[in-house]
Amino acid sequence: MMTLTPALPPCSVLLLCGGRGQRMGGHDKGLLHWHGQPLVAWLANHAAPMSDDLLISCNRNASRYAHFTSRLISDGNDDFAGPLAGIRAGLAQCHHERLLVLSCDAPKVSAEILNALRACSAAHQNQAALVKHGSQWQPLISLWPRTLLAALEAAWQAGERSPLRFLLAHQAQPLQYPSHDERFVNLNTPEQLHAIVP
Repeated sequence: MMTLTPALPPCSVLLLCGGRGQRMGGHDKGLLHWHGQPLVAWLANHAAPMSDDLLISCNRNASRYAHFTSRLISDGNDDFAGPLAGIRAGLAQCHHERLLVLSCDAPKVSAEILNALRACSAAHQNQAALVKHGSQWQPLISLWPRTLLAALEAAWQAGERSPLRFLLAHQAQPLQYPSHDERFVNLNTPEQLHAIVP
């Protein structure tokens, strides 16, 4: 008898593209080309089929990001306040009760990983979930339930700016992968942009 896999709960997807890009010479990292297309396009291609609510957090170049989704959001901070600002804005504006969060500089993250995060959260009463790559936490490859919004707002007003610290304080579940898994590489410098292959 074939066992049916339960359907995963619906989710929104947030692509974080609002950084300063300091290690990329100040360039808007999500729009830098990697093997023929912008970094943001790689993640949009993985994420779009699993959600009808794709958001991009960007603080500049909105007209260029609009090619990938009509759901552009800004974190409301002109001083590039960091990824937690984008996550805060995304949780406040997403249409579903769960928000998959992805950084634009990790283009090798696959749909399989994203669905594994969704399944991990669902298996733990819809708690937050995040990737742990060997001993390295990856808070910007994570799933956030909207039920965290009030707690996140309170933490933000109290000065919290670390996604990892917030997630661990709220019993986020780790999704473990081995340290040699190359799908979690971050393209943070021009050298990595040219050296890493898909």
